[in-house]
Amino acid sequence: MSAERITVLGGGNTAFAVAANLTLSGAEVTLCELPEFEQAITPIRESFDIELDGVANSGTATLADVTTDFASALSFSDLALLIIPAYGHGAFAEACAPHLRRGQAVILMPGTLGSLEFARILRERGAADGIAIGEVDTAPYVCRKTSPTAAHIWGVVSGLGLGVWPATETERVAAQVDRWFPGVQTYPHVVAAGLAAMNPVVHPAGVLMNAGRIEYSRGDFYFYEEGVTPGVCRAIYAVDRERLAIAAAFNVKLKPVDEAFHAAGFGPQGDLWAAINGSRMLTQLRAPGKLETRWLTEDVPYGLAAWSALGEQYGVECPIMRSLVDLNSVALDVDFWSEARTPADLGIEGMSMETLFRFLKTGHGS
Repeated sequence: MSAERITVLGGGNTAFAVAANLTLSGAEVTLCELPEFEQAITPIRESFDIELDGVANSGTATLADVTTDFASALSFSDLALLIIPAYGHGAFAEACAPHLRRGQAVILMPGTLGSLEFARILRERGAADGIAIGEVDTAPYVCRKTSPTAAHIWGVVSGLGLGVWPATETERVAAQVDRWFPGVQTYPHVVAAGLAAMNPVVHPAGVLMNAGRIEYSRGDFYFYEEGVTPGVCRAIYAVDRERLAIAAAFNVKLKPVDEAFHAAGFGPQGDLWAAINGSRMLTQLRAPGKLETRWLTEDVPYGLAAWSALGEQYGVECPIMRSLVDLNSVALDVDFWSEARTPADLGIEGMSMETLFRFLKTGHGS
């Protein structure tokens, strides 16, 4: 199987940008979406063309295939990049399970612990052994679709962080990913990668504290440049301290949010406010037009609620995270706790820390 072939799973902003940019970088790319979301890829089903511009490659990217046929898409390559919201991970795992084969790697971009949920579903559906499931700590690009057939990349993240399940496959999978996203840094396991995601640290607090302005202006302001003020930064730092405490329980030292923003290339070194306001990428992004945005509907239940549940299973209390889950639930009139990704969803409920570490390393808990 050619190492130059890649399957991109998804049909949204980042999936389009990744599929186009990798194609223009020399890869053969198949783009695959769930049949129920076929409308996202219908505009390019005949031509296979995506127009890309921005700071990466520019031009017309002609993909190898655009499909809803998972058997065809997964037989195309040894590397699949799953680039969708976290609440779609389960559905894609169900669709992929019958078609994945030994030696393949699926990378969630990003994952926020979703690699463990994906792996659990594969086990329960009797998928082949020897499939590596990885996740990165952030999306590879700051990008958006600019039309149903075009995408724009404002920024390229430097040094993606990658965790792999089982961790014994880390070196092999990192080499595959680094070929297309140079500078990959590896974590000791996927829990570390899942806790390194930045969106849940920044978005739930930032959106909630700008709720009035978002609803009044319908998002007509620059979220990071205008909305992440020093006071909002202090709330974000409080969330971050709890995230770092959870990581410490797993013997992992993660970068604080301000250092992580700088390391990813978002902005200059300094405190969070300075990094954001000096960012050419982030200062170009407008606020969401309403509160019902992925910045809450994804980052609260699959970020903060999931992290706090994981922390509490291993003795780390997270009162700030829990408060933000409660308050955002009230603001959106949604019970985010009922939608949360739990340790049971991850397939690790009740595992001792010793058993969990063995499971993360080898794929087996005993």
